[in-house]
Amino acid sequence: MKTPRYVRARAPLRLSFCGGGTDVSPYPEEHGGMVLSATINQYAHVSLRPRRDSRWTLSSLDYGTLVRYEHTRRMRLDGNLDLIKAAVRALRVRRGADLWTRSDAPPGSGLGSSSTLCVALIGVLAEWLGRPLTGYDIAELAYRVEREDLGLAGGRQDQYAAAFGGFNFIEFGRDATVVNPLRIRPQVVLELESRLLLCYLGQTRASANLIEKQVENYKRGRRATVQALHRLKRQTLEMKKALLLGQLDAVGELLHEAWEDKKQLEVGISNPHIDRVYQMARREGAIGGKMPGAGGGGYFLFLTRWDRRHRVAAALEKRGGQVVPFQFEPRGLTAWSAPR
Repeated sequence: MKTPRYVRARAPLRLSFCGGGTDVSPYPEEHGGMVLSATINQYAHVSLRPRRDSRWTLSSLDYGTLVRYEHTRRMRLDGNLDLIKAAVRALRVRRGADLWTRSDAPPGSGLGSSSTLCVALIGVLAEWLGRPLTGYDIAELAYRVEREDLGLAGGRQDQYAAAFGGFNFIEFGRDATVVNPLRIRPQVVLELESRLLLCYLGQTRASANLIEKQVENYKRGRRATVQALHRLKRQTLEMKKALLLGQLDAVGELLHEAWEDKKQLEVGISNPHIDRVYQMARREGAIGGKMPGAGGGGYFLFLTRWDRRHRVAAALEKRGGQVVPFQFEPRGLTAWSAPR
């Protein structure tokens, strides 16, 4: 079989509707966690060109960064494109290649971009090497690369969302993670797309710092954090039911409740500017909303009344927000060979 000129992969970014935080250890091992999320048509992209020698060229098109190595044995985790290096090392690659990455959203945006990129990296390497990996295999390997090999704080939801795609209710326990695909009626998906509003507020942040503080709060038994995590689990179950029944006003109200509880996990999740923007959006016609990531900045997701969406969008843009059009993406990680 002729070696392909290029191997490519893409994995979709996700919107986390509810439950984020309950997927971060040690909470799921002690109480069980659950997250409701859906992937959208924004992606992390990876392209790989096999070489005839053992050399590697790694390039981030987003950052304009390029590094070269004579062999994978020479790759050191030194803070420069470490996610790519760790993925290559995790699959024990011995052949050489040129590899490029880019993402449709910046790191720290709240859409799971780093974990999604890790999933796409594993996907392109597995495709090239001919290694058959399931969605569960890929998600767990991506989790290991980020959380264990690189020591980055965070949960498990992003890797599974990117690997599987679509609307999912994901359960996290001591011994296993279970992905439950949700059969959302097509008209409900269309209604969601017409009423949801995704706005980039800027102020991207290192999510690991916020998550580390949340974990510290939980471990020392901070009452507000522990109770908020328990309530987020309950709201996730209620939101799943409302979404399956097409009760979108109820989804919006639960988004509001979940955002208020999420802010109890750690003080830095919101700030006065974000609070003012959220209150303004609610006055203009947003039923509820939340940051789909760890918090502190990036994107904010609002569910609006259908006839007020344009007013919410205009008010947000007047205050410097950038409304980002999107549609839901039912497919997860995809990898393929390309001639050029």
